[in-house]
Amino acid sequence: MDKLKDKTVFITGGLSGIGKACAISAAAEGGNIAIIDLVSPQTDPTMAEIRKINPRAIFINCTVSSFVAVQNAIEKTILTFGSLDIALNNAGIGGAASKIGEMTEEAWLQVININLNGVFNCMKHELSYMSNQKSGVIINMSSILGKVGFAGASHYVAAKHGIIGLTQTAALEYATQGIRINAICPGFIDTPLLTKGGLTTDKEIEDSIVARHPMKRLGSSAEIAAGFIFLASSESSFITGTALEIDGGYLAQ
Repeated sequence: MDKLKDKTVFITGGLSGIGKACAISAAAEGGNIAIIDLVSPQTDPTMAEIRKINPRAIFINCTVSSFVAVQNAIEKTILTFGSLDIALNNAGIGGAASKIGEMTEEAWLQVININLNGVFNCMKHELSYMSNQKSGVIINMSSILGKVGFAGASHYVAAKHGIIGLTQTAALEYATQGIRINAICPGFIDTPLLTKGGLTTDKEIEDSIVARHPMKRLGSSAEIAAGFIFLASSESSFITGTALEIDGGYLAQ
């Protein structure tokens, strides 16, 4: 398995959930892995798991909401591996549920700063390097909620819609420079983020979420990782500006 052999893969939010699954898959495909995340009790076991598959992996402590911190993380990645070939801008948070009229400014800005501004910060620095390199792949993690609304989650929905807009615009701007830029729109995936948001700890809530998907189940991180590898590899060489739906049929309704 060498679809990403010797490619440098930069992954934000790579210590758990979808990001971790994508990192493990990329390592198995031969990529050099740079995991960007906040220090966590899970750092050591996660990195050990990735390095067991491919020892060419580093961890960089960084919050994507910081423009300078992201720049430094990308520079460290390039200094370590000599290139930046693939970027997965995946870091994100759910945010507390609230109607718009009741949402605090703090709650709004927290989600926007990480989920949307964080993606811009990453793309800004990734594209600055890739445009000089004349090659690269960027994949932004949006959501089904980047295409439809969801009551109580205006901050999250707005950010994920914005990610698709950034993706499409950047794809147009860099299409002739050897750079492909796409997004992934997962349905509800069984990850720690859902658990933290209480969506899988309450049986009634979980059942209602599952029922929204025609396939009548939650997705798995491995299923999203498979889509990531496809978009990251040469198998998708004529695909750019796309928001790939991996959602169990959610958006077909």
